[in-house]
Amino acid sequence: MNLLIVLAALVFLMLVAYRGYSVILFAPVAAMGAVLLTDPSLVPPLFSSVFMEKMVGFVKNYFPVFMLGAVFGKVIELSGFSKSIVSAVIGVLGRERAVLSIVIVCAILTYGGVSLFVVVFAVYPFAAEMFRQGEIPKRLIPATIALGAFSFTMDALPGTPQIQNIIPTTFFNTTTWAAPILGVIGSVFVFVTGIAYIENRRGAAQRNGEGYGAELLNEPEPFEEKELPNPWIALSPLVVVGVANFILTKLVPRAYGATHEVTLSGHAIATKIGPVAAIWAVEGALLLGILAVFVFAWRPVLTKFADGSKAAVAGALLASLNTASEYGFGGVIALLPGFEMVSAALKAIPNPLVNEAITVTVLAGITGSASGGMSIALAAMSDTFIAAAQAASIPLDVFHRVAAMASGGMDTLPHNGAVITLLAVTGLTHRQAYKDVFVITLTKTAAVFVVIAFFYLTGMY
Repeated sequence: MNLLIVLAALVFLMLVAYRGYSVILFAPVAAMGAVLLTDPSLVPPLFSSVFMEKMVGFVKNYFPVFMLGAVFGKVIELSGFSKSIVSAVIGVLGRERAVLSIVIVCAILTYGGVSLFVVVFAVYPFAAEMFRQGEIPKRLIPATIALGAFSFTMDALPGTPQIQNIIPTTFFNTTTWAAPILGVIGSVFVFVTGIAYIENRRGAAQRNGEGYGAELLNEPEPFEEKELPNPWIALSPLVVVGVANFILTKLVPRAYGATHEVTLSGHAIATKIGPVAAIWAVEGALLLGILAVFVFAWRPVLTKFADGSKAAVAGALLASLNTASEYGFGGVIALLPGFEMVSAALKAIPNPLVNEAITVTVLAGITGSASGGMSIALAAMSDTFIAAAQAASIPLDVFHRVAAMASGGMDTLPHNGAVITLLAVTGLTHRQAYKDVFVITLTKTAAVFVVIAFFYLTGMY
């Protein structure tokens, strides 16, 4: 019965997310419903002392990253830099290489720190025009954007400032550059396999005489080439974010040591630097990136910054609270007797890295959120993973990279928010386009086990 209660709570949360209801509202409902069925007297104390503590703790740690990332993406959009980058990449690769061009554009933007959701809106008009001119089925656009924005640059490439690569740092005391060799190998596997699959699907469609399509929804206006910023200037803020993140990752621990202590107005403030060093580095890098955009394009940005920043902050609040609610849900579920049975079953998987990969990707799939599923898994089992790492002499950097990559695998099931947004923006349905997105998901999941196998074969990370 205890196990059924936990599974029912997970399934309920998955169903309400799939139906489009707010996770902020229903994550506490699901968590407290499970507590109610276990021991009704525990509902008030677990809500205040566990759910809210976990939720507020997540917001305290990660909301600045969500907010700065959203604002950075917005100023990149307002400045015209995103259009300039897209246009330049298309000019270099050629319009006949539509799939490769769109994947690379999405990769550049997401690895440069632009939010995944911003990338979808920025790239879709160009993708639609290129696919229309190349007579490539529109139904392949979501898979193409997903490959570039929702896969290897989200959590595999070392140093990526996306939240999925930041969350493990607070549990394992690692940096966003953890296990760079494994990250690069996983990225190459996903990129090559994904491109090959989409090109195969494109070739099959053309052999069958299938064109772009007719009577389609949400078709953008044909893109008109206007005066765009110099592409090298447009790329410079992304470079600033990447370089600053790398430098600050090294400088922060040196500047503050293992623990920083200060007394202000009689109050002693002590901060453990390990869990927050990577977060500070990314926050500093994003701030410098935003300043770089203002330096190069202050006029177009400043005229629209008031409304643009409000929209960015609102989006960041929604995204961070969604994930924070799932994190609070995970903290409560992890304390229930039924979860001990789930945990014991997962612990029965003998290999610690495979154990972690399966745990994270299953919970990410159930919640429909890479960051949410990983947060639940690490909140509940990070101590177990750390103990297993010490027992097997496996560096925690490897556990960081495996957790990050596993989170971005099965999270893109039909109820995933990014998938729903992607299909809505492109005007397509799950029936039309989801199958190809799901194959990219499977490719991403397979990459995790490729990386694990490489580590055990070579010991390199």
